[in-house]
Amino acid sequence: MPEAPEPPDPNACCHSGCAYCVEDLYAEERARYLAALAAWHLRHPAK
Repeated sequence: MPEAPEPPDPNACCHSGCAYCVEDLYAEERARYLAALAAWHLRHPAK
């Protein structure tokens, strides 16, 4: 089973519009995790 990514520290974002904001990177990581989790559930259906 895939493991969820750790959310960034609430103070990690400086809110200055960085090209690679930690909140954007986390959102992308979370989306990949959710896709991997959905695929895992298809391969391991609940009994």
